[in-house]
Amino acid sequence: MALLTGFNVVQIGPDWAAAVCGRMLADVAAHVTCIDPDTASPLLAYLNHAKAIATDAPSKRKALADADLIVLQGRPSELAASQYDVAAIRRINASAALVVISPYGQTGPKAEDPGTDLTLFFDSGMSRLLTGQVDDLSEPPVRPVGEQSAFIAGLAAACAGMHAVQSNEPGALVDVSIHETLATLAMTELTRAGVTGKSWSRKRVADGNGATVTILPAQDGYAAISPREDKQWASWLVAMGSPAWGSDPRFVTKPDRVAHWDALHALMSTWSRQHDKQWIADTAQRAHVPSFPLREVAEHLDTPQMTHRRYYRPLELDGKVVKAPGTPFGLTLAASERKAGALQNPMPLSGVRVLDFSWVIAGPTTTRYLAAMGAEVIKVEAPGPGDPGRQSELHTVLGQGKQGIVLDLKKPEGIEVARALAAKCDILIENYAGGVMDRLGLGADALKAVNPDLIYISASGMGRTGPDARAVAYGTLLQSYTGFAGLNRHPGVPPRIGFAWLDPMCALMLAFIAAAALWHRRQHGGVARVDFSMIEAMLWTMAEPVLATQLEGPPQPMGNASKRYAPHGVWRCLGEDDWVSIVARDDHDWRALCEVVPALAQMSACDRDGRFAAHPTIDAALAAWAGSRSAGDAAQAMLRVGVPAAALARSGDLVRSEHLAARGFWDQHARGVLPGLPWRASFGRVNGPAPALGADTERVLAQVLGYTQERIAALRGAGALG
Repeated sequence: MALLTGFNVVQIGPDWAAAVCGRMLADVAAHVTCIDPDTASPLLAYLNHAKAIATDAPSKRKALADADLIVLQGRPSELAASQYDVAAIRRINASAALVVISPYGQTGPKAEDPGTDLTLFFDSGMSRLLTGQVDDLSEPPVRPVGEQSAFIAGLAAACAGMHAVQSNEPGALVDVSIHETLATLAMTELTRAGVTGKSWSRKRVADGNGATVTILPAQDGYAAISPREDKQWASWLVAMGSPAWGSDPRFVTKPDRVAHWDALHALMSTWSRQHDKQWIADTAQRAHVPSFPLREVAEHLDTPQMTHRRYYRPLELDGKVVKAPGTPFGLTLAASERKAGALQNPMPLSGVRVLDFSWVIAGPTTTRYLAAMGAEVIKVEAPGPGDPGRQSELHTVLGQGKQGIVLDLKKPEGIEVARALAAKCDILIENYAGGVMDRLGLGADALKAVNPDLIYISASGMGRTGPDARAVAYGTLLQSYTGFAGLNRHPGVPPRIGFAWLDPMCALMLAFIAAAALWHRRQHGGVARVDFSMIEAMLWTMAEPVLATQLEGPPQPMGNASKRYAPHGVWRCLGEDDWVSIVARDDHDWRALCEVVPALAQMSACDRDGRFAAHPTIDAALAAWAGSRSAGDAAQAMLRVGVPAAALARSGDLVRSEHLAARGFWDQHARGVLPGLPWRASFGRVNGPAPALGADTERVLAQVLGYTQERIAALRGAGALG
């Protein structure tokens, strides 16, 4: 039996994000019925493949009546004008969970503003962060490849919807704002702005990445390396042949390397140019230094790792059989006799206990979502500094609503406590290096003996199986390895590492699969084991370039250009690093744009092909028009006539946003405000302070395990509690 067997979903309309949501659910065996879908492009054909299609009124009504979850997309006025507005759906099915996706949400001052992939990336601040810091602010900010706003919003919708169906609130309603889903990818930056008022600058300072990760030129391209820890740096020097400059006082400590980054990078580049990219990565990995070559998407279609994990699935498009992305979950199911009863609290995960062995970004973001949905999350940290997220603002936001305990897993007594906690939990999530949990006796097979009903979720860079399973990987390196970083740039501009995009995106998938596994256990009594692969998740969201590679040839970096819309781009405005993004989706938008920009008035009759042909003239006119006003004024002038536009937002702009305030996006904190979730739900969200290191150790051991104070004192004396 597959994970979501018996789970009925209806996906309404032709929109991209709703189709992504339906694809994620269908990939784990939900029965998805489409009403009025679009399959006109290869990407939409893939997203809607193997879904049922309701073609007549009776079949549409029956699908809606039978649905557990209904997903639709549109601004409030668009939904009101359709036959599938919320009220109409409720007359057919009052109990299904309903997820509504729109550019800016269903409420707030901007709810009716139009939005596109480009403008939403600008308005959310993500285009400022995406490719990392730049040397020259005349380089325009850029959107990522592959309609990523639809993928992020679709994943948020699937995640929130899977939780909503497990609330005991009949007809739970989830409001997904694409703008907010993109903004919440940058939790650290938003938190920093919310508590300090400071926004990240796009202008490069030192190395721009804190000497944690960089790209080096090779004979045949580039390699990305990440010797972020002191022991990794020492190993990296040996891997490079112990160069004499390795003992230079300028490079001894990490702060030294940051301060003298330009000189250090030049020295490493002199060495790296003598070798090919795969050799550099292999040499680094043998030294246990995280590294991968920058590859093109095509290079991942036949790798031994993907073949071993049977990742791709055949799909016929345009008369050709191509390899389409599979799921990144590595799912296996085991039988169980446990079925949970009905929830007594509207929060979806009330009564669910999670044992959290994850650290840094992807895992802690996942368990933040689970805690916000009502789960009791017990975060396990090692003695000493604890989770590296504590060194920045990350723990302040991702630790919310969790209980923090310290266990020394190098002590047998610490392992004993961990096993006892696992016996009392519903979910365990970990993202340690491959083999660590098994060596500790805390692997999935070992814990079956103490808790056969435990949902066990492992997250790793390459997955736990396959020839590359033991490769040391971080999210930013995998962005480079998959080709994502290489495509997210302007033509002729060298690739940069950029923002840690993959980790928060994976968290949406992981929180989704956790909720889906709970639904399966409640409905069918089966227990899921998840072997999550971050590289497979990255390729899942890169479906458009994966398919295009096979149908048209390898895609090339396009910057902000579009093959679909014209004009579609960004223009410099008054002020330092102020830019406006503008998109004409159709002839109506174009005519409205021409009314705003006098220099284009005589071209208002141009159709799309004519606009593509006249690109230099249009670009020059918009550059002159935008250059004489602020980005905010330029965007508002376009929005007033219905043309999608947005100024490049800073994190501080989001803190001051009247729209986000009206939507209750921000949560109060002792030092300011913290960002909320990438969705609003009728049943709300759970908040609470992030725990101090080990703050809840004794209470958890006493209340969850029933340990006496004497036993706890003995464990502390043995060093098991740090």
